[in-house]
Amino acid sequence: MATRELVEPQAETIERFRQDLDALIGSQLPIGIAVSGGPDSLALLALAAAARPGLIEAATVDHGLRAESRAEADMVACVCRTLGVSHQILTVTWPKTPETALQERARVERYKLLGNWAKERGLPAIVTAHHLDDQAETFMMRLTRGAGVRGLAGMRRSSSVPGVADLPLLRPLLGWRRAELKQICLDFGLTPADDPSNLDDQFERVRVRRALADASWLDSRAVATSARNLGEADLALRWSTTQAWERSVKEEGDALVFVPTDIPREIRRRIVRRMIGRLASEGKGNELRGREFDRVLNMLEQGEKTTLRGVMCTSGRIWRFTKAPHRKG
Repeated sequence: MATRELVEPQAETIERFRQDLDALIGSQLPIGIAVSGGPDSLALLALAAAARPGLIEAATVDHGLRAESRAEADMVACVCRTLGVSHQILTVTWPKTPETALQERARVERYKLLGNWAKERGLPAIVTAHHLDDQAETFMMRLTRGAGVRGLAGMRRSSSVPGVADLPLLRPLLGWRRAELKQICLDFGLTPADDPSNLDDQFERVRVRRALADASWLDSRAVATSARNLGEADLALRWSTTQAWERSVKEEGDALVFVPTDIPREIRRRIVRRMIGRLASEGKGNELRGREFDRVLNMLEQGEKTTLRGVMCTSGRIWRFTKAPHRKG
């Protein structure tokens, strides 16, 4: 059974969550909750239903990659009925089951289905159960890849659903620990699903999670605090980039031109990212990678010409960005 007799946790726990959620979206607005059936998302579901009764809808994405996935989605539906929350199961249809980059491709499909569901239901935001320990893991994963400020800032409390720029993705649990959420499930009498992929060392996040657990000297809360501080630094850099853009970038017909003199390299990099994002004719919907911009920026600073995402980038005293000619064949 997924539920026993529901016992609401202490009122201060509900109030703490209510404040965290209200800080991200108006208290009278409905929200869509993404619920996998694991302890984190079940705790989120229960907290949201208690803090904002009548304003919650939930969806579970069945990726169809494990034999147990449908039963887990049905379990969430049962919990939702007990909590009085509308629920829908969203099923991924794979032309062919992916053999590589499994988690990444599942993530893309998950957010695509959740975005469509939220739009159809008229929901102004999707809320996920990412928490403090997830944030620490994300920071360490990106640190080992040499990420810059933007990457090390990790997950934001408020961002956009991947692929749906006008749909907010909210994370009210970024200040909560994984152990707290497991306890909330116990308090509500909920028995979460057990996803074996959370113990599979083939996945990077699982390896990082174990490394963090084994490193007694490393404080996940402090790591997550560093990510939050870097998020604030990233916002400051965004503001500076906008100021530099207004001073140094102009439109000339179908081209964007940029005078990079005396502008710090990180601001140059962000301006180049923004220009290519505006003009790109290839790779729509795919995240632009830092190493792509490092290559472009290095070539421009060396006086060379290059093309990225269908944008021709020409250097000199003035950097010029135009749509590249269509490729033949």
